[in-house]
Amino acid sequence: MIELNWDWDFTWEVLPDLLNAAQITLAATLLGSLLAIAAGLMLSMLRRSALRWISWPTYWVVEFIRSTPLLVQIFFLYYVMPEFGVSMSPMTTGVLALGAHYGAYLSEVFRSGIDGVEKGQWEAARALNLSQLTTYRDVILPQALRAMIPATGNYIIAMFKETPQLSAITLLEMLQTAKILGSENFRYLEPFTLVGLLYLAFSIVAALGVHQVERRFPKEGFSLR
Repeated sequence: MIELNWDWDFTWEVLPDLLNAAQITLAATLLGSLLAIAAGLMLSMLRRSALRWISWPTYWVVEFIRSTPLLVQIFFLYYVMPEFGVSMSPMTTGVLALGAHYGAYLSEVFRSGIDGVEKGQWEAARALNLSQLTTYRDVILPQALRAMIPATGNYIIAMFKETPQLSAITLLEMLQTAKILGSENFRYLEPFTLVGLLYLAFSIVAALGVHQVERRFPKEGFSLR
């Protein structure tokens, strides 16, 4: 029978360090999510352009980003870009990598949501002589957003769980902090268990939040003004 030698004193000792690291993890996720949403929306618009010299390059950019591992993209931004004169901190690199990577996935979510709006809505907007910007802002996106919420929420939660990859460029997020604490004290059970529980707790809270937003979001949409 395996007996777990759990040390509560050590647990309370390392918990503040892990909670501080959790702030970095959450910050990277929040900033990466904002960037991913903005990039995804922009890419979806470009992808739907009637001009093939815009839509086709956008398609291949999205496919390239989606078809290469996030870790490779992180390494490229952090280790290769300095050779071109672009040096960034680990946090900035992590946010850009997460935002670009998940922005490519969200672009397809947004494009699918926009395509799901009835054609009659587009025709009505054209009949009213609305501009492209006004059509998207006041007619199409408010109706498409509700369908986008579940998948967008899932990708943001997935992004949160991908943040340990940022430890590869020395960002002291939760997992890297747990590894350091474990190696310093030769005890890995407590810090890694705490990290796992923190990830679980944050993910459950985020999933419940997404579910509540979806439930409260009006089916008819709302104005983006």
